[in-house]
Amino acid sequence: MNAQTMRRIRQLHLYIGVFFLPAILFFAISGGLQAFRLQQASGWDGAPPPAWMGSVHIDQTVPHAEPSKQPAAAKAPADPVKEAERAARKRAALPMKIFVAVLAAALALSALLGAAIALNSRATRRTAVLMLVAGTAVPLALLLA
Repeated sequence: MNAQTMRRIRQLHLYIGVFFLPAILFFAISGGLQAFRLQQASGWDGAPPPAWMGSVHIDQTVPHAEPSKQPAAAKAPADPVKEAERAARKRAALPMKIFVAVLAAALALSALLGAAIALNSRATRRTAVLMLVAGTAVPLALLLA
């Protein structure tokens, strides 16, 4: 490819990256939280703090009403063998969960570094800022509509 084509490809990459930066950050953070199932109420007293993030990440909606708190149904006594198997699966999944959390943090950091690079160039700064604002406003408008 010639230099002109490469310059246009880099510029297109810059604008697409800056437009999707807010969504990339959001989904990296909420996905990292979901690796540990922090969006679920199990293990928390009431609704967990990142529940709204999980709702946006999974269902692409913001929860509008608090779920009704129903009394927990009485559980049958747990089978010790099944409980031991479940605990073993959880221990085996921990390294992958840690990897996903580190991946999410690296993706968020990479996106922020890309934004710093994109906003550093005086020639493309104005358009990059406009794309960043649009990339924040469009998903919020779609989510809240």
